[in-house]
Amino acid sequence: MKLRIAVLLFLMVIFHAGLAQDKAKSNEFYNKAMTQFRLSHPQEAIKLLDQALAFDTLNYNAYIKRGFIKGSVSDYEGELGDYNTVLNFDSAHVQAYLSRGSAYSKLKKYDLAMNDFNKVLMFDAGNYEAYNNRGFVKKAQGDFEGACMDWSYSKKMGNEEAIIILKNNHCK
Repeated sequence: MKLRIAVLLFLMVIFHAGLAQDKAKSNEFYNKAMTQFRLSHPQEAIKLLDQALAFDTLNYNAYIKRGFIKGSVSDYEGELGDYNTVLNFDSAHVQAYLSRGSAYSKLKKYDLAMNDFNKVLMFDAGNYEAYNNRGFVKKAQGDFEGACMDWSYSKKMGNEEAIIILKNNHCK
């Protein structure tokens, strides 16, 4: 009995050590990818993030960044796929909803974008970026009054960009 417990503990230690090494490798590839992106090499960054995810399929930051980078090279469907993957793992991931809402906006899928920004605000009522982005969706849908209200909320939360947006859109 003691031998079985010792063997089981030994296997658990080896398993956890392997997981830690995989996470470390994933983070190493993630950091290299961010360097490549800052150097304006998005395709190389995407490949490095692919490698990061091969070592840790639950590295949400890698999916979010890869989605963002895919969007920067106009791969909007790939971008959405990465955000959807995160949301399949974690249905309350605020950044994934915020990013996916922005991707839907770029694709002019305003109802889907609105749903995502509303979801962000359900989880984080003080998220001024969601108010900002939702304001642009409302404007695109012809709801100028609603857009101005959202931008005003964003401004009240300390978003200085909202001041410019309000002025440029002639909000009262």
